[in-house]
Amino acid sequence: MNLKIAAIRSGTDPVGKLPEGSFHRWLDSPLGCPKCDVSYNLCVDWDQANDRWFPENSRALITLLKKAIFMGHGTDHRVTHFETEGVVVTSFTKTGTTAGG
Repeated sequence: MNLKIAAIRSGTDPVGKLPEGSFHRWLDSPLGCPKCDVSYNLCVDWDQANDRWFPENSRALITLLKKAIFMGHGTDHRVTHFETEGVVVTSFTKTGTTAGG
């Protein structure tokens, strides 16, 4: 299963394409920056989110997103959309895309 999770800053629209799937599910627990009050909502394909192995399969990806959000504090959370699949976190801003990993 190629699990892809997007983290979109609260109050902003997705800049990049959301994970593939006919329906998306916004996960109940948003990720927050530990240094300020900025939060990011998590979006994943509905079928993958309802898979019984999702909590186990998503753990590493959510950890990568937490780290990216923490590192984004230094740039005033200019990145409004993070997306991860595998070990690469892609950052989307209104002006373009950067990849990191």
